[in-house]
Amino acid sequence: MSPLAIFFLFLINSSLASNTNYNVQNYGAKSDGETDSSEAFLSAWSAACASTSSSTIYVPRGNYLIRNAYFNGKTCQSKAITIRIDGTLLAPSDYNVNSDDENWIKFEKVNGVSIYGGTFDGQGAVLWACKNSNKNCPDGTTALSFYKSNNIIVSGVTIQNSQMFQILVDRCHNVKLLEVKVSAPENSPNTDGIHIKLSSGVSIMNSQIGTGDDCISIGPGNSNLWIEGIACGPGHGISIGSLGWKKQELGVQNVTIKTVTFTGTTNGVRVKTWARPSNGFVRNVLFQHIVMVNVKNPIIIDQNYCPNHESCPHKGSGVKISDVTYQDIHGTSATKVAVKLDCSKSNPCSGITLEDVNLSYNDHPTKASCVNVSGRVSGLQKPANCL
Repeated sequence: MSPLAIFFLFLINSSLASNTNYNVQNYGAKSDGETDSSEAFLSAWSAACASTSSSTIYVPRGNYLIRNAYFNGKTCQSKAITIRIDGTLLAPSDYNVNSDDENWIKFEKVNGVSIYGGTFDGQGAVLWACKNSNKNCPDGTTALSFYKSNNIIVSGVTIQNSQMFQILVDRCHNVKLLEVKVSAPENSPNTDGIHIKLSSGVSIMNSQIGTGDDCISIGPGNSNLWIEGIACGPGHGISIGSLGWKKQELGVQNVTIKTVTFTGTTNGVRVKTWARPSNGFVRNVLFQHIVMVNVKNPIIIDQNYCPNHESCPHKGSGVKISDVTYQDIHGTSATKVAVKLDCSKSNPCSGITLEDVNLSYNDHPTKASCVNVSGRVSGLQKPANCL
């Protein structure tokens, strides 16, 4: 054997040796959809976590019932754990099983975790029916959650029918959600597709999201978010907020949302804040290359947000909204008023730009409503009585 061939063989063997594989079935997981495999998944995680090299957890085809699972990375030796899923993870259909839990599948304090493929099925239909009948029901669990984690990749994953939020990113940095499919029925309550809070460097790209609530919701304390290539519908659109519930609250800044199609949604691009004192803010936001298809409120800033109009604060919102640009937004509105900018009476919006916004209602131009806002309009269609 030539020295060159020996060298390449050495490289191949070194590569194989540096990545250890952990099949959940070797730890007792059953693919029958009936046997609780929670402990098997946690055992596989513990083994991969203890590895001093990169490691891969593999979930073969089949249905795996998981009561709930909490993956803690605080003591992990491995700095690169890949989870490859060819099967489907099933939550218990009885919501009482996890009635005291906020999360179904939870990752906390992990670094360098990548999840590829597979389906997470929250089986939330029974809980939704309970909520829709106005009975006393638990809040439900979020299907897939990341807390205090860094350098996360979720790619090619399907999240469906979660009891509550589908995906949660909380106090994380450098998270990439790529080619994710998120689905829940239009009448499923509080099933936000992806909720982000207190995080930075989060990217959501080339994903399809349909839910009973916001496709993507952006809570307080977020910065440097990039959202691109999204198909949203059904749902309540993409929302920054709600913000301003607390008087001391971190703001939202440096957000880009581009190349999104909204189909039949309640809202398109929305900023919503409570009408009460707060030191929060929203600034440096770009909504660009957006297509609306029969959307009720294509462009909306609502600083008097109060769902169900119950116990509303009726005070001026302290959240300062500035430097928000709406650029190249086209399509159809389901209502005559396609642009609603209802800003704070005590803290008006500033630096709002509408550029090349062209929305129609029943083949006629739409109207705009603007209160307590300053900025500029340019492009093909200038909404009347706005800015």
